This record gives sequence, C-alpha cells and structure tokens, in this order.
Amino acid sequence: MLVILICIVLLILLVSWAKVNPFLAFLMVSITAGLLLGIPLTKITASVQKGLGDTLGPLAIIICLGAMLGKLVATSGAAQKIAEVLVNLFGVKYIQLALVAVGFIIGIPLFYNTGFVLMVPLIFSVVYKYKLPAVYIGLPMLSALSVTHGFLPPHPSPTTLVGMFHANMGTTLLYGLALAIPAIILAGPVFAQTLKKMPSAPLDTFRSEDMPADKLPGAATSFLTALLPVILLMASTFYLNSNKTPGRVHDIITFLGDAPIVMLISLLVATFTLGLRQKKTMAALGGIYTDAVKDISMILLIIAGAGAFKQVLVDSGVNNEITSLLQSSHMQPLLLGWLLAAIIRISLGSATVAGLTAAGIVSTMVVKDPSINPNLMVLSIGAGSLACSHVNDGGFWLFKEYFNLSIKNTFLSWTIMETLVALIGLGGVLILNMFV
Repeated sequence: MLVILICIVLLILLVSWAKVNPFLAFLMVSITAGLLLGIPLTKITASVQKGLGDTLGPLAIIICLGAMLGKLVATSGAAQKIAEVLVNLFGVKYIQLALVAVGFIIGIPLFYNTGFVLMVPLIFSVVYKYKLPAVYIGLPMLSALSVTHGFLPPHPSPTTLVGMFHANMGTTLLYGLALAIPAIILAGPVFAQTLKKMPSAPLDTFRSEDMPADKLPGAATSFLTALLPVILLMASTFYLNSNKTPGRVHDIITFLGDAPIVMLISLLVATFTLGLRQKKTMAALGGIYTDAVKDISMILLIIAGAGAFKQVLVDSGVNNEITSLLQSSHMQPLLLGWLLAAIIRISLGSATVAGLTAAGIVSTMVVKDPSINPNLMVLSIGAGSLACSHVNDGGFWLFKEYFNLSIKNTFLSWTIMETLVALIGLGGVLILNMFV
C-alpha cells in the first residue's frame, strides 16, 4: 500500500510539478513500481509492454476512427447543424439537459471511450457557437456516459457481474436505471453549476468556423451520420440479445456489431455523406483524417502509459493483498463490494478491472448467502468501480487533454464528478436494499 501511494504521488509530482511528459512519467513510475514491488528484473519490461499493448489494442482503432469521424463532423458543418437544431428545440437555457439526455441514450449501447470521442465534437460545437463554458456544458454529458458504463448492461463489467452473481439482467437494468437518473442529475448538471468559471480551452481539432446556412449539410444527414455508430451498435445489441440462436446470420451480426467495425463503417459512410457529397476531394478528406490522428496521438500514448502502470500493479499481486485485508473485516456485504471495487479502482485505474476483480472476491459469498441481493451487488460494485478517477485512469487523461485542463482543475472537475457518481450509487443501492 505504501509503495502504491509513493508511486501515485511521484506520478502526480512528475506531471504537475516537474512538467514531465505524462507518457514518460508513466513509464518511469511503472518501472519504479515494478522494482519496489519485487517483480523480477527480467519481467518488468514485459509487464510494461503487456500493459501498453492490452490497453491500446481495444482502443486504438476506436479512438483513431472516432477522431477522424469527429473531425469530419466538425469541419463539414454537421456539428454546427446538430447544435443549431438542438438549441432551436430546447433553447440555449436548456441545452445542457439536452446534451445529458443524448449522452444517456447513446451511453447505454456504447463503450465509454467510443461515446466520448463521438460526443466531444458535439459538445465543443455548442461551446464555440454559443460561447458557453466548456467544462460546465461537457461534464454533465460525460457523467451520463460514465454512469451507463459502470452501472448498466450491456457494458462489459456489469454484464459479466450479472452472470457471476446469477443475477437477473432485466431486474439489474431496471434498478440501474433507477440509480442512474439521480446520479447523473446530481453529479452532472447540479455539480456543474460550480464549474461555470473553470478556465478551459478545448482542442482546436474540433473547432470549425461558422458556415453559411446554405453550405451546411441537412439536419437528417447530420444527425444520421453522427449517430450512425450508435444506431448500428444498438441494432446489433438488440438483435444479439433477442436472438441467441447460433448460425451464419448471428456470426455476421456479431462481426458487424463489433465496435471497430462499426466505427469503420460509420467513417466510410461519413466520407460519402459529409465529404464527397459535399464536394470535398479524397485528398482534402485525407488531410482532415491525418490532422485528426495527429491531434490525439499523445492522448493514445498517455492512455497506454496508464495501462502499463496498471499492469505492473496487477503482475505484482498487490491487488490481492489489498482485497485479503478487506475480506477479513466484517461489514455489510454491499458496502464491502463497493469498497473493494473503489480501492482497486484507485490503485489500478481501470473501472472494468476493478469491477471484475472485486466481483471475483465476493462472488462465492453472494451465491451462497441468500440474504444478499445479487442485482444490487452488481450495482454496488459498478458504482465503486467509478470512484476517484485520477492519474492512473485513461478516462482522466482523455478529459484533461480534450478539454485542455490543468491537473488541478481535472481533479476538481472530473475526479469529483466520478466520486459523486460512486457515492450516490452506493447510497441508492443501500436505500433500495431496504425495500427489495
């Protein structure tokens, strides 16, 4: 525990005080952690490389294609058109709530990082056009994405936990929705009221000059193209959940519903609808895509660095020591599940790893003890897995870099929002446990 604390403090000091590049800081701290935690010298580098590869493997395609799609949505005027339609429907006064609703709807089928890179252009288009505070407008939408990622099936962690605890998917989803709404409202729009004056200069990659109305793509084209990944993922998820019969069609839908394939299809469609059909040449589109990848290259490396640090901690076995200490205590099982997930999340950074690790520890207890509601345990661990996101979490760096915030202000906005979601989720679970 002391080594983990030293390494986290060292990481914070390197990035915030010494101004070391975050990717280099992660490499230095990961190697230092490996040495202090007793990983053999011959295996430290392998652990770092595994963490880099395992983290970037599932995310690189999604983030890169998402950035390309986002850049095209911004430069084509589609984001401007979407923002105008939303403001006309809800008014500038309620645009924040409109974005929260969109974030919640698309967050149910979308993996968090995919939803993040898809919605950032929409957030920034509203911010630029109507000169609104970026963090105040953006954080509530991202709180909706975060809650759906931690609480609700079909996301990987809650879906896996449902199976481990023999819970009911529909009941868990129903309870999760009941918890998600107050968590999003309180940690999103209500908390964001305190962030109106937080300075933020978001990445220029999604900034586009206002275009004349007659040059903008149509509203239907703009919405359908920007939301095509959501539509494809929702459609494939619905089909696969309602029809589990194996066969050729099932395999094809599974393939087409995979996030990287969905993003590739969406970008190809956008290349036509927002590119070629808008009289852009392939050379011009290639330049847009190249610029988009350049803009997010450092973000990819930072996320990979966080993965390396996480893997060193996992390989050292320190997470097992933490959980052994907690298991020997005698506390309310739902609170224990939340606390286990929260501590592993704080130590390792990954919400999914925290949720699955905590579930593995308490799964036998949940199955054998009929007094423990398995649906609520899924939600309790899901809430705990979101607690206190900080410098070892890729989501922390996505938010910091996209919104161009200081480390301090990222803690004061992102970290507090995630912690509020976790605490509100725990409170909701304990209240529900009194009645169900």
